[in-house]
Amino acid sequence: QVQVVETGGRLVQPGGSLTLSCVVTATEMIDAIDDFGWYRHAPRIQREMVARISRPYGTEYGDSVKGRFTVSRESAKNTLILQMNNLTPEDTAHYECNAVVATPTSTGTYWGQGTQVTVSS
Repeated sequence: QVQVVETGGRLVQPGGSLTLSCVVTATEMIDAIDDFGWYRHAPRIQREMVARISRPYGTEYGDSVKGRFTVSRESAKNTLILQMNNLTPEDTAHYECNAVVATPTSTGTYWGQGTQVTVSS
């Protein structure tokens, strides 16, 4: 069984910074996480890719966050970090982590419950 847990969301003022963490755990040994990313969605707005690290494509960012957000991975801890700077109200959304996880017995795509980021004065 694989679990994906996000933490770090909260209320922050415009121009502020925030760090989100996503941790993947499993009852089996995790052989690999070949696709590891942050996505977000807000009311009436379709889910969009925020930042992603994948084996075929490397690191990718959504156009709206380039230059402001940085994604990094702590492989030994199966953790994905999203550093968000210069936040604007348009960044207000529910942020969710996605991981494609390979174990000795299976490979699957998993989502966490998400964490809410609200940017407001």
